[in-house]
Amino acid sequence: MPKTTRTLGLIGYAALLLSASTSLTEAQLLEPTTPPDPPKFDAQGTPTFVGVTDMFEYRALPEYHEPAWVTEKFVVTGKLPPVAERLPREPLVYKASNLPDGIGVYGDVMRHVIGGRPEGWNYMAGQSQGWGGTDIGTMECLTRTGPLFQVKAEELEPLPNLAKGWEWSEDGHQLTMHLIEGAKWSDGVPFTSEDVMFYWEDNVVDPNVTPLNGASPESFGEGTTLRAIDDYTIEWTFRDAFPKQYLYQMAYGNFCPGPAHIFKPLHPKYSSNTYDQYKNAIKPEYLNIPVMGAWVPAEYRADDIIVMLRNPYYWKVDDAGNQLPYLDEVHYRLSTWADRDVQAVAGTADNSAMEQPENYVEALKRAADPSAPSRLQFGARTIGYTLYPNLSANGWGEPDSRRQAVRELNRNFDFRKGVTSALDRQSIGEALVKGPFTAIYPGGLYAGTTFYDKASTVYYPYSAETAEAYFTRAGLADTDGDGILNFPADQEGGRNLEITILANADYQTDKNLAEAVIAHLERVGIRVVANFMTGTQFNAAQSSGQFDWVVIRNGSELVAVVQNTASLAPTGPRIAAQHQAGPDGSMDLLPFETEMVEVVNAFTATDDAAERIALMQRYQRLYTENIYAIGLTQYPGAEIINKRFANVPAGVPIFMFNWDVDNMMRERLFVPADKQPGYELHPQSLPGAPGIGNGPVS
Repeated sequence: MPKTTRTLGLIGYAALLLSASTSLTEAQLLEPTTPPDPPKFDAQGTPTFVGVTDMFEYRALPEYHEPAWVTEKFVVTGKLPPVAERLPREPLVYKASNLPDGIGVYGDVMRHVIGGRPEGWNYMAGQSQGWGGTDIGTMECLTRTGPLFQVKAEELEPLPNLAKGWEWSEDGHQLTMHLIEGAKWSDGVPFTSEDVMFYWEDNVVDPNVTPLNGASPESFGEGTTLRAIDDYTIEWTFRDAFPKQYLYQMAYGNFCPGPAHIFKPLHPKYSSNTYDQYKNAIKPEYLNIPVMGAWVPAEYRADDIIVMLRNPYYWKVDDAGNQLPYLDEVHYRLSTWADRDVQAVAGTADNSAMEQPENYVEALKRAADPSAPSRLQFGARTIGYTLYPNLSANGWGEPDSRRQAVRELNRNFDFRKGVTSALDRQSIGEALVKGPFTAIYPGGLYAGTTFYDKASTVYYPYSAETAEAYFTRAGLADTDGDGILNFPADQEGGRNLEITILANADYQTDKNLAEAVIAHLERVGIRVVANFMTGTQFNAAQSSGQFDWVVIRNGSELVAVVQNTASLAPTGPRIAAQHQAGPDGSMDLLPFETEMVEVVNAFTATDDAAERIALMQRYQRLYTENIYAIGLTQYPGAEIINKRFANVPAGVPIFMFNWDVDNMMRERLFVPADKQPGYELHPQSLPGAPGIGNGPVS
């Protein structure tokens, strides 16, 4: 044989002498078991748990303040109304008792480095602003979830935000939300229910528009409707009673309205524009785009930097009446994601969610030096990667004959068992980083999270021989003796099996994991070919079904469960990344997937804690036993933050309910006056000032 490995030889032998090898392969099968416990890892921060009302409330204060230079340069000269007139009737008020370092002072900059590039500012229609905090700095949503990492378990529910409060009807089918009254966009135009309804009716519900994070009507429940009662009141109507899980969907980034007064005239429903023209009308060069967030895009230089300046109409204050944010500027250097960690550790950037484990050891060594400018804080193991096989066999993505044949294999239980058994997860994790960071991850819910249950988790141990036996059961054999398994004779003419694996080329970890899968599967005769794409291309290929397998970093649903719950299973035609409906809208779910959908729907329909625990135990077994997807590894992230910043919450995770840049509540961060180094690029300036983001540019 061309290949001399014992594993490949067994495959060829099985093809020639199937009856003789059956008892042999059966004897080699390793039985499923429970996964080993993750290694102990002490370098993890612990949050201080509080109640929601300990954090903030909405109320009017007797007086309000702002940076002195804003008053002198913009209010006194008549360019801006007084700060009290720019704030809502009852602003969101952060309580000093929940500020780790107390009331802050104004000034300074938070310098970020990102690997993404902004496509434009119409996130409602799917444009990326570059990620890394660019969107979270400008967007505000109906509810908020990032700070929930520090909320007591008994009060765990999405926080009020643009929706300052809500109540359910007696039968639980209507939810009335009260929007913050008197808040304004950064250009001074009032924020009202018109902005909410434009986002819902002309972006989420419009089938020709796909918002940035893929929000769809199904994200808020089949048959859900929304109407405006008045300028500051909206009413949701749901089919199910008390579906409180959808409150999580109303947070970042599924329900963050954009300025209707800017985008509505550009929408095809109200103009002669095409949908493509609508999506791409507001390019990155369009500056001073109205936002509800703390900072406004004011300068953009391609492949260099985005500069955002304080929003003079921001609607949050501390309880001394100081309008937030404390920081005057936020910078985003346009580099690479790997460079983000390097610069944050070196002190040339101020913050990074260190999520590339290849950097961990060196970063820890540098941070241990007392003179290091930054500190590191590890969180729980809430970063996990999964290999998702495309399970849709009824036409999604218009597969050619080879891809269709691969999808049929993906739906074969023995084939999936062979793939998962062929992966040595211990070595996959150690190839990323040595030490107690990574843990064996079979898939599904993460170990250490609230709903995880080890006894309900089925783990197929690594065994090349077992993998070979499963592939033989699936009808695969090396019929031409070249060391590569072939399709069965009735599929693709029995030619060599070849599978493409899609991965995001923007992240070294994603590439490393895809390459590890390729190497491990090659050992057992499966040829896997990498298809590395950058972020925008990757997202398009994934969302359109143009893949056999895809390596994805998991979302929040496998961490929090109560957030993005619908995404735990293919609960709708456009919900699950790897199993969407065919062109006719139908779903060809496997029997265990149907059960998973039933479990997820039952989970969302109950508030009973014991019932929810039991349902998630059943879910975990269905997922891992049937290999809905194939877990690769899980590990913690580390928050890198420059030591000069104050009010950083203890135990802030880089990812849990949301990303670190939301979890740490950047609008509350400040730098003591004696530690401000003067990094501002436009000191004492506001967006729209002459020469600084003065409206759209051509």
